Amino acid sequence: MPDTKRVIALGFFDGVHLGHAALMRMTKQRAEERGLTPAVLTFDTHPDTLVFGQEVPLINSPEGRAEIIRRVYGIDSVIFIHFNRAVMQMPWQDFMGSLVDELRAVHVVVGYDFSCGYKGEGKALKIAGWCSERGMGCDIISAVKLDGDVVSSTRIRKCIADGEIEEANRLLGHPHCLVDTVHYGFQLGGKLGTPTINMRFAEGVLVPRHGVYAAKVFLDNGAEYMAVTNVGVRPTVSGSDRVSVESYILDFNGDLYDHTVRVEFHHFIRDERKFENVEELKNQILRDAQTTRDYFSK
Repeated sequence: MPDTKRVIALGFFDGVHLGHAALMRMTKQRAEERGLTPAVLTFDTHPDTLVFGQEVPLINSPEGRAEIIRRVYGIDSVIFIHFNRAVMQMPWQDFMGSLVDELRAVHVVVGYDFSCGYKGEGKALKIAGWCSERGMGCDIISAVKLDGDVVSSTRIRKCIADGEIEEANRLLGHPHCLVDTVHYGFQLGGKLGTPTINMRFAEGVLVPRHGVYAAKVFLDNGAEYMAVTNVGVRPTVSGSDRVSVESYILDFNGDLYDHTVRVEFHHFIRDERKFENVEELKNQILRDAQTTRDYFSK
């Protein structure tokens, strides 16, 4: 059993957007006020996948969510529960009780639309009442709106799928990113004079609109670089339909294989397309590099 008492934010937190940020801030505030440990409790798979039988394309992998929560909001304790049929059918009171017994929760923070337990019967107001009866604290966070509309993961997913990455980033409150270990690729970029690193989106994670992005790459040693990042199937040089994420890192020389790298997407430059030959592709990559430099110099 953990030896520390916790203030726990409850939710799925896909994308960890501005609405979720309000929960994170309140969780840290309550923890600091009471000398407790701030924590986030979330699920490895989206509940709708099991509850409604609908696959929900995720903005980030579970590891990606945890990385954002730790890096952006400074909450190191990120706890994942495997969402299975037993969790889905658990009475909400039992779910809350397990937070107290197993995680030593003494205060919880939930969004206005949060629910838990069998048939989602554990609504936010019920949870607040349950906590009050037991001398626990509970904060319910209201909807966060931007331009009059509620900030939601659904809204952000559409922006990412459409290539509206700047709008997605505005709703997220931080750049949309991919964290992955660099894989071995075809090494064609090196021969073209534009060496690239190869990464992949995890299964079940939403792939952004295929195309070229002005991006930033953050290495595991903390170094930051501008990059031209292509998301797609590389039609000029590959007959495969497998999606890859290739980043040409500007002003960098070195071997990053097996290193963990974060790519942040900042601006959609153009759609992916097939070129007549690799020389034409190389020239376009160099033009994209200049577009990227111009974008970040503004």
